[in-house]
Amino acid sequence: MSNKKLDKETDEENDVQFRSDIESDDTTEETNTITNMIFEWANAFIIAIIVVVLLLTFVFRQVTVDGQSMTDTLQDGDRLIISNFMYKPQCGDIVVVSHGENYNEPIIKRVIATEGQALSINYETGAVSVDGVILKEDYIKGKTVELKRPIDIPDRIPEGYVFVMGDNRQGSLDSRSTDIGLIPVENIIGKAEFRIYPTDAMGSVY
Repeated sequence: MSNKKLDKETDEENDVQFRSDIESDDTTEETNTITNMIFEWANAFIIAIIVVVLLLTFVFRQVTVDGQSMTDTLQDGDRLIISNFMYKPQCGDIVVVSHGENYNEPIIKRVIATEGQALSINYETGAVSVDGVILKEDYIKGKTVELKRPIDIPDRIPEGYVFVMGDNRQGSLDSRSTDIGLIPVENIIGKAEFRIYPTDAMGSVY
């Protein structure tokens, strides 16, 4: 009987040891799984940060509107996301320009005419025509007036240039003046795509 009892106790001890080994293996496997998940999350987070930095450096930028030249479309202090990725200026685009002819500060304006287009402004009526068609400018504030030191608008906008104006036509220094003049396309930093501040006005810019 004693031998049988001893064998039984030995079997039970072995069984306990076997279960302990299984539990230990399960714990180790679970720890490795959690470690791998944390590593994968951290790796994905780092990659996401790198992608965001690259996008903000080479594709998107954040700018803050300074002044009233684009009211009521944009307000002083609005924060915008702009993009220059594969960008080609189009009429109606709102763009940020690095500087004008005699003006070294960045400005934000609307593209009115691009290279090859014929532009005319009737300062008596305020009508702006591109290629003989009067623009429907629902976005402007005030009448389009002639500025001091007015520019002589060429018959057609030269290659590589655009003509820009602010939506606040009586409170904007823009291509109507020789202080700004026609804008070389290479001086366009990017097109305004999205307003991120103030939050109650967040959305696409047009």
